[in-house]
Amino acid sequence: MQYASKVIEKKWQNFWKENESFEVKEDYKLPKKYILSMFPYPSGRIHMGHVRNYCIGDAFARHFRKNGFNVLHPIGWDSFGMPAENAAIQNKLHPKKWTYENIAYMKEELRSLGLSFCEKQEFATSDELYTKFEQEIFIKMYEAGIVYQKSANLNWCNDCATVLANEQVEDGCCWRCSNEVVQKEMPGYYIAITKYAQKLLDDLKTLESSWPSQVLTMQENWIGRSEGLEFKFEVTKETRAKLDKMFSSFEVFTTRPDTIYGVTYVAIAPEHDIVKYIVDNELLPKNKLNAIKNIQKIAEKDRANLEKEGVDLEIEVIHPLTGQKLPVWTANFVLKSYGGGAVMSVPAHDQRDFEFAQNYDLPIKQVIVQNKDEAISSRLKEAFTEDGILVDCEGFSGLTTSQAKEAIIYHFEQNSIGTKKVNFKIRDWGVSRQRYWGAPIPFVHCDSCGLVPEKIENLPIALPDDVEITGEGNPLEKHPTWKNCACPKCGKDARRESDTLDTFVQSSWYFLRYATNFKKWNNEAINLEDSNYWMDVDQYIGGIEHAILHLLYARFFTKVLKDLGYTNSSEPFKNLLTQGMVLKDGAKMSKSKGNVVDPDLIIQKYGADTARLFILFAAPPTKELEWNDSAVEGAYKFIKRFYERASNITPNGLKSFRNIDQKALNKEEKEARKKVYEALVKSNEVLTKTYAFNTLIASCMEALNSLQVQKNEAIWAEAYYILTNILEPIIPHTAWELANEFFALENFEKTIEIKNEVFEQDIILLAVTINGKKRAEIEVSKDASNEEILELAKKSSEKWLENATIIKEIVVPNKLVNIVIKG
Repeated sequence: MQYASKVIEKKWQNFWKENESFEVKEDYKLPKKYILSMFPYPSGRIHMGHVRNYCIGDAFARHFRKNGFNVLHPIGWDSFGMPAENAAIQNKLHPKKWTYENIAYMKEELRSLGLSFCEKQEFATSDELYTKFEQEIFIKMYEAGIVYQKSANLNWCNDCATVLANEQVEDGCCWRCSNEVVQKEMPGYYIAITKYAQKLLDDLKTLESSWPSQVLTMQENWIGRSEGLEFKFEVTKETRAKLDKMFSSFEVFTTRPDTIYGVTYVAIAPEHDIVKYIVDNELLPKNKLNAIKNIQKIAEKDRANLEKEGVDLEIEVIHPLTGQKLPVWTANFVLKSYGGGAVMSVPAHDQRDFEFAQNYDLPIKQVIVQNKDEAISSRLKEAFTEDGILVDCEGFSGLTTSQAKEAIIYHFEQNSIGTKKVNFKIRDWGVSRQRYWGAPIPFVHCDSCGLVPEKIENLPIALPDDVEITGEGNPLEKHPTWKNCACPKCGKDARRESDTLDTFVQSSWYFLRYATNFKKWNNEAINLEDSNYWMDVDQYIGGIEHAILHLLYARFFTKVLKDLGYTNSSEPFKNLLTQGMVLKDGAKMSKSKGNVVDPDLIIQKYGADTARLFILFAAPPTKELEWNDSAVEGAYKFIKRFYERASNITPNGLKSFRNIDQKALNKEEKEARKKVYEALVKSNEVLTKTYAFNTLIASCMEALNSLQVQKNEAIWAEAYYILTNILEPIIPHTAWELANEFFALENFEKTIEIKNEVFEQDIILLAVTINGKKRAEIEVSKDASNEEILELAKKSSEKWLENATIIKEIVVPNKLVNIVIKG
């Protein structure tokens, strides 16, 4: 038998397609498994990261199909987004044409790997049918108060005339044109994810045993729950007059009310309403106004690692407990999006405040010491941030920090000057994008009715095809007719919303769309009966880079859709596997580094099964994988050897392998059989618990090697029957070819029974100790009597027993023999 990968792989890929081998069964009484890999962006070609992701998912899907499960293993395309517009600009090609041509090409690339996708469930998120129901969901969320419109400061590129997401701003410049990005206040649409912040946090506990701990920690930190005190700083009379009586106070939130007596200044965000008023009305010297404007140009996310900078606003507030006047500064480390955009600054007990105070020679007042006998430091070298005892805090002195937090919050609430508050770091999700290639936001602007959602029966609001993508502004805004429409409420002339949705919206519910039978897609977004059967996803696979936003948004959408009646699922993904990156020469594969390995070339030279075997064998799936050309060659040689040694299978062996008499086998035959069954045990363990495919493949290699030393025809046939089944999820083309040749294809739908007799030992190795010291080892039959064991033990230890008086003889079953002698 000669291994011809191209012939074998083409044969079985055609067979699977013609026979619809991997489509789901509509029998909902069957046990189910929903296996899902994060879907790709149709960039034009697959890369080795795709290969790793989808080969892992495919191994799960094939394993569970073989074990009698109804398996949903779909594929789709996350097809909206900025790269399509960039390609349109560069290649003078319509984004839609570019996208769907790439989908067609990449689909064939994935098919060439032999991936067992149920293709009838396939869709692209840019399909109008998907957009239709996404717009419906968005409108339902608006009606439920989860979607709203507000103005906020956004990253704006004047040259491209568009808002940029944070990830599209590189070193303060636009990723497309490299010109400076400024902060611009604009209206936009927001999804109130903060309403679900506590639920998102609480439900992480249900995932503790099935999600990577680092992902759970990242999600918890991103949500960022904190408890503290919310209160107002009243401005002084002089400040109120300076601000033309427009402001009398502003709110702050602190998680450290125990430090409130240490406040020496107050800092507010550069985007705070008071700062905007001061800048707009030029209430400060020009040099200060320019300094504020320079800070405002920098996006919030880019300020975190900058040196602490600010401007004295020349206004004051009153300390709510002491009545002391405190200066107000604007500082680059204060975020408008958290706690009202203002903080009470306690430099003695907050390192950030400490650094700022040192930069501008502001007072530092220590009000917490480590213990009651410690004196207050006259010159702190850094902030004291640990727990301790309050000092110089009026009636709260002597309390511990934990006692003081409760007492001070109670004092504020009793005197109606503040309240206990829970805050979250997570902010509501801005989903407006000023670009063409996205799902249009289904709202209408009417001069009489204001903002009005489109009628459900009028969906989808589809994109016009006749646009020119130049990179300057939103083509939908410039289109001569698309924006014109009738108000859904009053029927008067109105204007369509030209913003499109953030592409994270599409990837936040696609898994629920997959879980609806494609025959129902025309009529509903998510079918409840189908969702009840398929959800939750049993195994989700994707890169660690999606550990925060995508997974958080998907969890959030699932909870919202449950509340809206679309599904009964609360969490989308039962089990999560985050695969490591594929590296070459120690760096992540990328076109810019010139270290990309084209999967097509590997498939052409060695075959898809070689690519699959290598990618699963080279490293555990959660670890980084270093590309190694010689290891690819090694994977090919193993498959070739495995395939060609199948010629040792004989008709006689095929007739007799199901009735092997274990007791009649010799030592080598028993060892070979044991290695094969060890691989079978490893297969069940890896595909349901550890995911360490490399250890499974190593076990199969050991089993194949063990067959070399014996000639038993039944052993050969049984070994290939088992190994072919084990390896089918990894090298399916080779496995199906061998199964078809020797065992019949239906064997892939059956669970192989593990025969415990294979692991029973006929010979036991026992240690022989004299007075507790090991002196020898003996092999004995598992049925040997104590007398036989002692006789062999004494014989093996004659030189230590010569002329000795034996006091005691102890046989510890299956472990050792201990002989106690005198002297």
